[in-house]
Amino acid sequence: MSREVKGMTGDEAVAWAAKLVNPDVVAAYPITPQTIIVERYSDFVNNGEVDTSFIPVESEHSAMSACVGASLTGARVFTASASAGLALMYEILYVASGMRCPIVLAIANRAFSAPINIHGECTDQVVCRDTSWVSLFGESAQEAYDETILSFKIAEHPDVMLPAMFGIEGFIVTHALERVETLSKQQVEDFLPEYRSTKYRFNPDEKMTFGSLVLQDYYMEIKRQQEEAMQRAYTVTKDVMAEFSEMSGRKMEIIEEYQLEDADYAFVSYGATAGNAKAVVDRLRNKGEKVGALKIRLYRPFPSLDVQEALSGVKAASILDRSATFGSPGTIMQTDIATALYGKENVPTLHGYINGLGGRVLTLPEIEDIYEKTKDYHDVGMTMTTDWIGYRT
Repeated sequence: MSREVKGMTGDEAVAWAAKLVNPDVVAAYPITPQTIIVERYSDFVNNGEVDTSFIPVESEHSAMSACVGASLTGARVFTASASAGLALMYEILYVASGMRCPIVLAIANRAFSAPINIHGECTDQVVCRDTSWVSLFGESAQEAYDETILSFKIAEHPDVMLPAMFGIEGFIVTHALERVETLSKQQVEDFLPEYRSTKYRFNPDEKMTFGSLVLQDYYMEIKRQQEEAMQRAYTVTKDVMAEFSEMSGRKMEIIEEYQLEDADYAFVSYGATAGNAKAVVDRLRNKGEKVGALKIRLYRPFPSLDVQEALSGVKAASILDRSATFGSPGTIMQTDIATALYGKENVPTLHGYINGLGGRVLTLPEIEDIYEKTKDYHDVGMTMTTDWIGYRT
């Protein structure tokens, strides 16, 4: 396959990128709006276009369990899920990270029940923030394609050896046809070296135990090692993205700054919302407003230092959160940012806006209204506020 431009949906972009990676094992169960990823990949398997062993299972819990078993043999492993399926995997997400399995998981971000909703929302992924998985968000089909490949190199890096997930919003990105610049098979092979299993894998010549009972004598030491690996993942991700940028000609960074150099106000977002935020920045700049945007691509480990630097000197930040947390002092991303900025100098006031739940559209005029609301909050001295946007009373 040569390098070319194609029209792809976000789901198809993930499948085509995974095809270039050619993982040893894919274990998966279909769920809307993720189904096209594994469905398309199963076509590649059926047609003999990849060497992958495809395992159709009876549930997402089984899918991740099969992925763990395969990873522990040294196989390169991939799967995909969404919403309730991801929730069913939740127990095994901890098993995968605790056993240091560098599995890659694509998430078609979707709302949770009840009531039943199949449309885009990022709550399913952000609630996995404490599972010790590297976590990325993608804005477009192009980023879905690129992050599929990136995630394998990050997860399998010897300084990390943790699983990685990346998310694209259901239907908003998963089913939207977009321009995608592909990579050649040779480029991916050069970028992503053939996976070599570490010594902590099943080996008939060595006696090892996996998933054993560990009580208070050693459990904390194991968890601390995971935290140290997660902190190393920050540097590894920056390095891998820099290498990918050079190889692909597409700039990839853990955060993306847009017209922030002289901004007094900033929108902070992740995923597909970032595109609308940048469009509103352009509209407001044309009116003489000094506003910029910050997109967070790497969610875990949280890029605290980068966020501090990007927002230093900004008066107020409007945090656009397509996820919900109930009873919290702020939105999910807002509380992360507040923690990152606590005790620092020249920090903005932080104003969180829960929006877009269940696939509801956050319109450009609504984002402009958010900007005005944030300015009003800042002017009267309110340092941290939380609002729901775009709902009917």
